[in-house]
Amino acid sequence: MKVRLTVWFVLFLSGVTASLLAADRATPVRVANLYVSPDNSSPKLAEVDRGRELVVLETSREWVHVQALLGEEKMVTGWMLDKGVVRASMPEGDKIVFGEAVDSEDQASRRHGRRGADQDALRLYYRVYDFFPTSPLAGEALYRAADIRWQVDRADVMSRPSSRDQDPGLRERINEDLMKLVIKKFPGTKWADLAAFHLIDNKLCGDWQGASKCPDKEADLYEKYASEHPQSPDAPEALYQAASRRAALIEIYKTEEKAKKADESREQALSLAQKVIQQYSQSDWSNRAQLLLFLVQQGVPTYGNVVQ
Repeated sequence: MKVRLTVWFVLFLSGVTASLLAADRATPVRVANLYVSPDNSSPKLAEVDRGRELVVLETSREWVHVQALLGEEKMVTGWMLDKGVVRASMPEGDKIVFGEAVDSEDQASRRHGRRGADQDALRLYYRVYDFFPTSPLAGEALYRAADIRWQVDRADVMSRPSSRDQDPGLRERINEDLMKLVIKKFPGTKWADLAAFHLIDNKLCGDWQGASKCPDKEADLYEKYASEHPQSPDAPEALYQAASRRAALIEIYKTEEKAKKADESREQALSLAQKVIQQYSQSDWSNRAQLLLFLVQQGVPTYGNVVQ
């Protein structure tokens, strides 16, 4: 999934008190105005964005009295028109909220899409999981929320000078909370597999600096993932990434005067590339592995500025 995202984003997943849990929870799928009283001529308190959490206190004709959670430690109580408000108790509510989340995500991917649509999509996806935990859409919704959050945080982390440090421990980590929640709540699923693949990002070096330590460690990480998640949609990429690093190590070990290690890396790269081709023949990664296999067999360097 490719989404055009703002570099900053704050997600507040707020809790509610035990007394409010008994009330119906809801979320708007459109921008709604919050008023002091059930009258659109009364003073406006706030504008409530898509996906914000609401606690329904009472209804009056076409109006609904709610507590709206608008951000970190910010709760506003007021009235809004009961239009475009999806309650957690509503039949098909999960599909409605998920549908708006998909639409918002599509808006975020457009060059001139709606401002803040990425944030709307994240909140809406999370609401599907939060309000409808038994829905068939819950796992995918939580993963999509986590994926958007990951992209935003990753863009921020990688824009900093520390992103080029060789040691990944020296840079700020991408927030893993939502990805780990996906793995915890939906173990053994496609969504847990995808979430686990993202977590590798925090273990990758910023710059190899021409040394063997980083690509060797990263190849191990990718091989381990492919072994533990063979059915994952990301398994072919993981194997390819491992193969490409083993191929890079051929030249790196030569510069370190470790001929035996260079030969071993060559055999590992060939084996991994062939595995991608054989096991995931319908994947685009298979074609890329075919190219890598060809280059390694031909002795063409795949790392560095070597010109033959």
